[in-house]
Amino acid sequence: MKKEIIAGILLSLIAFLGYSGYDVIPIIIIIGMGTFLYFLLEKKGVLGNHSFGVAVNNNDVGFDEIGGQNPAKQEIQEALEFMRQLDKFKSMGIRPIKGILLTGPPGTGKTLLAKASATYTDSVFITASGSEFIEMYAGVGAQRVRSLFQSAKKQAKKLKKKSAVIFIDEIEVIGGKRGSHSSHLEYDQTLNQLLVEMDGMKSDQELQILLMGATNRIDLLDDALLRPGRFDRIINVDLPDVAGRLQILKIHAANKPMAEDVDLSAIAKETFGFSGAQLESLCNEAAIYAMREQSALIKPRHLKEAIDKVMMGEKAEKAPTKEEKKRIAYHESGHALISEIMAEKSVAYVTITSRGKALGYMRQTPASDIYLYTKEYLEKQINIALAGAIAEEIIFGSKSSGSLNDFKQAVKLARQIIECGLSGLGIIDNDSIPKQLISDEVKKIIKTQEGFTENELKKRISVLHHMAEILLEHEYISGEQLHQILKKHHDKEIRATAHI
Repeated sequence: MKKEIIAGILLSLIAFLGYSGYDVIPIIIIIGMGTFLYFLLEKKGVLGNHSFGVAVNNNDVGFDEIGGQNPAKQEIQEALEFMRQLDKFKSMGIRPIKGILLTGPPGTGKTLLAKASATYTDSVFITASGSEFIEMYAGVGAQRVRSLFQSAKKQAKKLKKKSAVIFIDEIEVIGGKRGSHSSHLEYDQTLNQLLVEMDGMKSDQELQILLMGATNRIDLLDDALLRPGRFDRIINVDLPDVAGRLQILKIHAANKPMAEDVDLSAIAKETFGFSGAQLESLCNEAAIYAMREQSALIKPRHLKEAIDKVMMGEKAEKAPTKEEKKRIAYHESGHALISEIMAEKSVAYVTITSRGKALGYMRQTPASDIYLYTKEYLEKQINIALAGAIAEEIIFGSKSSGSLNDFKQAVKLARQIIECGLSGLGIIDNDSIPKQLISDEVKKIIKTQEGFTENELKKRISVLHHMAEILLEHEYISGEQLHQILKKHHDKEIRATAHI
């Protein structure tokens, strides 16, 4: 309204001066340039009119709708009780928690937890991304931080709420260690303003404000931001374990027509390392596959296909030559065969169908989520990584460039053995030990496992041929089918030995 009044006054003034005989063209040009500059600065946020995402919480996201993060939810709810029972906490002399920092990999539900916090406390929810605060203009970031907190207060009063939750995603953009941006002091000014605003959050205000931040790079944050009195709670929102994955799958499968033979617990076991976002995508992709087939129900094969889609991408249009296809079949058979030798029923699926950048792949099913690795376990993983290339060499007399990623994985695992003090070098200091010594030890580990893998594959060459034939004909072998193939060959060997 103020803009309209000022515009009306200026137009009246120009009209009056023109009627009085003055040359108003210079005045019009000056006003026009000033108006253009005003709107340009306003758009860039310099004039403090930057708007942030404001959401009126209608209980659309609750903690019960977030699966796989029970420890994080419990810790957050405990912190939020201060906002729900302010008088009780004040009587004990407990100061308010000003900030909660959520850390963890992308897709684990940090934003959902912030939204649920606003629902739990019946608060206004205001969200912004760290990248929204930084511009090339000096002082813009600091102004936008002030605007963010002012917006929280304004919206809470407007909606008659007693509290507001401010959520800043990618907070490492504005909360990075001061001095790390030597050529851009705008970052430091923005962080300083955020610290000032957090220090100004008092418990005796009519309005309570809670700042929640999210990052997957806590190592980049300035120490001043992490100290008690600012971000009082630092909560890890990690990738879900098998029980958490099952809980998430049940949430996202609840509104989808699942067939009776769908076993979500089996899917949870096959999706080790999946985030909540990936599990949601998995259920969605499975529904899309079912719809493509005009199936009224989502069947196990749709979910299996969706796992591959989320992990590897859509099926590629690559058309390998007949010779390449045969090489890929033996390569993937080698991976799968050694995996089954190392751990029975560890293979979920092996295929020579191209997805993404992979010409073929073997997907494992871990018996359980593993977080501590022994030397034996790491060596077995090296065997599996090398098996594809060694199978190629046994059959064709040479390796191929398709083994590049396998070799990188094998070297990475060998280095992990060394760095954990599990190699012949014993416990080492990575910074002082000669690189050549580490390189020689990596070669030694790889060479030893190559010999073992080659020996195991040659002992089972008939199985390798059988698997490759099936892949060339059908393009895939399921884990259960592979288990039956190995059992059949094993029984055959026992009978042959008994006959001798």
